[in-house]
Amino acid sequence: MGDQLPLLGFGLPVSGSWATPATMIRIAQRAEALGYESLWTFQRVLVPAAAGGQDPTGRPADDTSYRAVHDPVVTLAYVAGHTERIRLGTATLCAPFTAPALLAKTMLTMDQLTGGRVTVGLGSGWMPQEYAAAGIPFARRGARMDEYLRCLKALWTQDPVEFAGEFYTVPRSHLGLQPVQRPHPPILLGGMAEPALRRAGRLAQGWICSSRQDLSRIAESIETVRAGALEAGRDPAALRIVVRSVVELLDEDPGADRRRFQGTRDQILGDLAHLRAQGVTEVFFDPNFSPEVDAGAVTETAEAVLDAFAPARQLS
Repeated sequence: MGDQLPLLGFGLPVSGSWATPATMIRIAQRAEALGYESLWTFQRVLVPAAAGGQDPTGRPADDTSYRAVHDPVVTLAYVAGHTERIRLGTATLCAPFTAPALLAKTMLTMDQLTGGRVTVGLGSGWMPQEYAAAGIPFARRGARMDEYLRCLKALWTQDPVEFAGEFYTVPRSHLGLQPVQRPHPPILLGGMAEPALRRAGRLAQGWICSSRQDLSRIAESIETVRAGALEAGRDPAALRIVVRSVVELLDEDPGADRRRFQGTRDQILGDLAHLRAQGVTEVFFDPNFSPEVDAGAVTETAEAVLDAFAPARQLS
């Protein structure tokens, strides 16, 4: 069955009480030993003190999953030194909060220090309070993101580099570092609206799907991403399609009201095979969005999922 499943990754402990240094290393090393493809972090800069507001998936802006979130790149750098093979990705960073030249240098440093294991997952962000704190206008996020990606790629592929746009300027300069991965570390884009999906196909190496995406309609979103690639003269078959999943592993069939990724190991393996048939190339299980809040309970659940779906077991 292994060839019928997407590649599997796992969410690093970055949010809440289970996100301790020891647990980060424990989960990272266990995932690598069990044959998982990748480890992932996400960004949440701040949580508004006043209630109200939702992310694009309907999750409240003050959702407990968004509280006490560690920096995604620092966390990846921390576990990078304790792992050897497993890939390291962000799902996602809010790109406009960091100038392209600064992000380019940070990610090239990660690319070199990890021997080319980094995947750069980016999004435009959705929380006005974070934009205000970052000193970036909330308006025209789409246009800003398009230019950001062009500037980032120029920084990674041109030497010397020079860029002059509406939002970003790089005087003729040398960045000084060269990427291990050529032509640059892979870029994946998040987002659910049609322009964001087309942007992922047009300008990136793939798309990261939200955990709140309606998976019964994911094939439509994937087709939109691929359409963006075709419009840009790119190969849609080369795109990576990554899904974040919150797993509820049970001993028994939950019955007719079962949601995807809730149920027995066999049922969840079936969900993985279904997504692969729809065009999904990778799935990562993310306990950071688990309803559990106790650190011990989250860690126990995470390790049970790690063991149950270890890639070495996929043929069993």
